[in-house]
Amino acid sequence: MKAASKFASAASAVALSAALAIPGAVAVQFVAVSAAQAAVVNRVEVRGNQRVDADTVRNYITIKPGKSFSNTDIDDAVKALFGSGLFSDVRINQVGSTLVVQVSEYQVVNNVLFQGNKKLKDAALGGAIQLKPRGAFSQAALEADAQSIKEAYKRVGRDDVTVGTKIMDLGENRVNVVFEINEGGRTKIAAINFVGNDAYGDRRLADIISTKRSSFLSFMLRDDIYDEDRLRADEEALRRFYYNHGYADFQVVSAFGELDEATNQYTITITVDEGQRYTFGDVSVESSIPEVDGASLQRLVETRKGDVYNAKDVEDSIIAITENVAGAGYAFAKVTPRGDRNFETRTISVVYTVDQGAKAYVERIEIRGNERTRDFVIRREFDVSEGDAFNQVLIQRAKKRLEALNFFERVEVSTAPGSQPDQVVLVVDLVEKSTGEFSIGAGYSTGGDNAGPSVEGSITERNFLGRGQFIKFSAGGGKNSRDYSFSFTEPYFLGRRIAAGFDVFRQTRKYDDKYQSDITGGTIRFGLPITNNISTQLAYNISQEKYEYDEDCLTGGVLNPAKCTISPAIQDGIANSPWIKSSVSGTLVYNTIDDMKNPRNGIYANFTTEVAGLGGDAKFVKFTGRGSYYQTLSEELDIVGLVSVGGGHIQGFGDDGLRVFDHFKSNDRMIRGFEYNGIGPYDKNGGDHIGGTTYFNASAEAQFPIPIVPESFGLRGAVFADAATLYGSKINVAGTNIVSTDMELRASAGIGLLWASPFGPLRIDYAIPLKKLDTDNTQEFNFGISTRF
Repeated sequence: MKAASKFASAASAVALSAALAIPGAVAVQFVAVSAAQAAVVNRVEVRGNQRVDADTVRNYITIKPGKSFSNTDIDDAVKALFGSGLFSDVRINQVGSTLVVQVSEYQVVNNVLFQGNKKLKDAALGGAIQLKPRGAFSQAALEADAQSIKEAYKRVGRDDVTVGTKIMDLGENRVNVVFEINEGGRTKIAAINFVGNDAYGDRRLADIISTKRSSFLSFMLRDDIYDEDRLRADEEALRRFYYNHGYADFQVVSAFGELDEATNQYTITITVDEGQRYTFGDVSVESSIPEVDGASLQRLVETRKGDVYNAKDVEDSIIAITENVAGAGYAFAKVTPRGDRNFETRTISVVYTVDQGAKAYVERIEIRGNERTRDFVIRREFDVSEGDAFNQVLIQRAKKRLEALNFFERVEVSTAPGSQPDQVVLVVDLVEKSTGEFSIGAGYSTGGDNAGPSVEGSITERNFLGRGQFIKFSAGGGKNSRDYSFSFTEPYFLGRRIAAGFDVFRQTRKYDDKYQSDITGGTIRFGLPITNNISTQLAYNISQEKYEYDEDCLTGGVLNPAKCTISPAIQDGIANSPWIKSSVSGTLVYNTIDDMKNPRNGIYANFTTEVAGLGGDAKFVKFTGRGSYYQTLSEELDIVGLVSVGGGHIQGFGDDGLRVFDHFKSNDRMIRGFEYNGIGPYDKNGGDHIGGTTYFNASAEAQFPIPIVPESFGLRGAVFADAATLYGSKINVAGTNIVSTDMELRASAGIGLLWASPFGPLRIDYAIPLKKLDTDNTQEFNFGISTRF
């Protein structure tokens, strides 16, 4: 009895553990086996099973007829049966020479139904829960799923959602699960308050974080949703910002949101400790590797004495030194920065130490969470593969590349011990996000070759078939324009970081109700990164251009000068259409902009050369270039300065020379305050500007926030001054009288309003021409899409 009592106690303890560890266990009971140490049964009988085959139950346990078993074997059998997830209750009882396994199966979910949901569709909710049709039902899973649905609604800004549950018994151990959802009102963010910030104002910091205060645009932007994970990411964004602007001691003291249940609005408070602003002191490189000279690596360092401390520059210096040393044959070299703060002078001296790190190899790369994106799309972003030397710098660079793909909501790269002490397993955890987009919109532009109202629709997929390919189809048009285009890009052509793609397009334009063009063409292009800041693109372009008169200008199919006065140069171009243009082009881009969507510092410059004449009718060499320099003029007031310069020249060759349609035409990117094609060479006989062979332009601008408008609206003001010239003509057509072919400067000044709208960056400018010619056409007001680069 004593032994049996001990066994009963042990069995009870195991039962309690199993009940605590396994959700949905209703009760677990054991009847003691008469033999405390060992027993033998002739057969194993399974009772209570309805769907699960008896042999399946027997296979889960190790107790076999004719073989002795112990208390431990019974414990293991119970755990195995519960671990299968098939049973809500398990009882094991020895009756004579028979071991009776009594099981109670979980009910089977016939269907999962959602009621009351409008903001989240059934498919989205179904993906967030555990219970699935034809799966096992448990009360614990039901409760967990109700909570998961609440979390899903919180992520779309509905914190006061309520979720009820209902079970419908269908008989034969089958049930329908019903989630009754009351979505409630949309939770908003009433205010975002910063405490402790002196160096930067609230508006500047609010612009850095992704969480925004609610506005009338929030229903489209969806940036006013309170989420703990997003708030943690905002903390990190603030740290990076301060670290990159000299505040090495910066820390976020606290960040939290308080919900006012009466108004269903959050108030977010972020308390920071900025610390002191530092500059770099002495900067040096030391090496403990005899064959590596630290002084020779000094040229790779991007931190300079006297510059404002910048954590990104330190990181870039580490990467540059690491890659250089690794390329010299020291794959395990480790670069460690050592900073020495001087609180009196507010300087940080940095020593980059190069050591021979511990030898470790990448055993394998384990990727998790990519249900759609294929493994090779992720692996190719790593410059290391299985068997290579483990290099933390290269791993971090790969993480940044994965984040830059914009395929994932979250990217985490961690390490785990391998099978050997010198082996490391890279674990890549991903959370995918939607990469497809359907958009439709309308707009209005006062300038360009498609002025007036317009509509456009497009379908875009940035991760086509999970292969990382980009594909887009768009169609649109307005009063005087029609556009159709299809684009495809393979970012890794032939397994290398070469972007290859093609574009096919068709454009129809109408000019001043006098004539129209119909251009059909395509481009094959290749893009290649040269350095982190420099890239190049090569392309072959071919197009057919058809020009014809507007019907209102014709009488009997012939141009009637009394109805439409058109330059003889343009008439000649129309008479000789259609034109075929076949060209090759090359573009070099230099880009150090800090944020392409909201630039504040850096340079963006490009230079393009195009040569036409590989067949076709057009024969020319064209050079164009443009550079923009952004610089923050006042961090506290968030004033950003911009200086842009540009120029171009086209030179024809061959017997026919340049066509009138190959000449440059002025636009608002060249100078504001003038109409599209409103300056430059002018034909007195036709009353048309016919474009020029050479242009130069320059612009200076200051951008600033608008005090009375919340930063979440995305509105900024600007004051600017422009100067430009467009001159030169190679037109030699009988009947033309071309003037204004000499280099004459035009100038204008004005104010602007920039809006980072949900439809893209929009801009309104009011410019007053300060210097112009009599033949110029002015246009003081301009509205349209803002093209920064």
